[in-house]
Amino acid sequence: MMNGGNLVDNDSAVAGGVEDMYGEDIATMGQPVTPWTVSVASGYTLMRDPRHNKGLAFTERERDAHYLRGLLPPIVLSQELQEKRIMHMLRQYKVPLQRYMAMMDLQERNERLFYKLLIDNVEELLPVVYTPTVGEACQKYGSIFRRPQGLYISLKEKGKILEVLKNWPERSVQVIVVTDGERILGLGDLGCQGMGIPVGKLSLYTALGGVRPSACLPITIDVGTNNEKLLNDEFYIGLRQRRATGQEYAELLHEFMSAVKQNYGEKVLIQFEDFANHNAFELLARYSSSHLVFNDDIQVLFSN
Repeated sequence: MMNGGNLVDNDSAVAGGVEDMYGEDIATMGQPVTPWTVSVASGYTLMRDPRHNKGLAFTERERDAHYLRGLLPPIVLSQELQEKRIMHMLRQYKVPLQRYMAMMDLQERNERLFYKLLIDNVEELLPVVYTPTVGEACQKYGSIFRRPQGLYISLKEKGKILEVLKNWPERSVQVIVVTDGERILGLGDLGCQGMGIPVGKLSLYTALGGVRPSACLPITIDVGTNNEKLLNDEFYIGLRQRRATGQEYAELLHEFMSAVKQNYGEKVLIQFEDFANHNAFELLARYSSSHLVFNDDIQVLFSN
């Protein structure tokens, strides 16, 4: 995987910067155009698809084949030059939250460039997409919210969670990071706005662990919040009610766990993230024998 000090072997990262562990790029590198776009989208729609959009890196041949002429400036920029340009832009921002928002915007429009940037600049950008900046992002998530990046499952979906999971476009999910937002980092109960944690953690799964983005699913379980500030915040994006507990909470989580296993199979990895300790221990005890689960908040702390 290492090549001349880089985290990615150039020969195994043909078009994206992320290691081509599954041979998806190498299998088609000799073809005249990028074949996945034929069945995915073309033209304006293609440029709005973050997984397949290459921005100014689309070649002349690809622009002809996929009806992109006139939709892009005439120049073709390599991914390396795009990366240099974005890093220059990020370094102009003095406020970490601005860098976070810029990175999230990039992820939403050009996924491959996002991961290439993160892999090549991991020491500089890790604190931007995850701790400590993600904490502030979660606190202000309602105000900076642009586009959903995962699944939101609330008490409103009780009895319909399997249907909600089927709304997610990817079928080959291998890793789920789920939170109920009750204990986000050291910031306490952030309710539905804890979604920044699963999103950020799964970005690391891809950038540092080589897991395909399409195999990752961030989920927030919204059972309410006891945070008065959020309940009174007009921009709060979650349920405006006190946090459910006891049987109501347990039934929702049980339905969720059952639906995940039914929809994705027994081998899907479920990471419980930033649950309050009383629920974290209970969930591990209840589901560790029937599901592939772990919680690094408590298992690392108490494994010794």
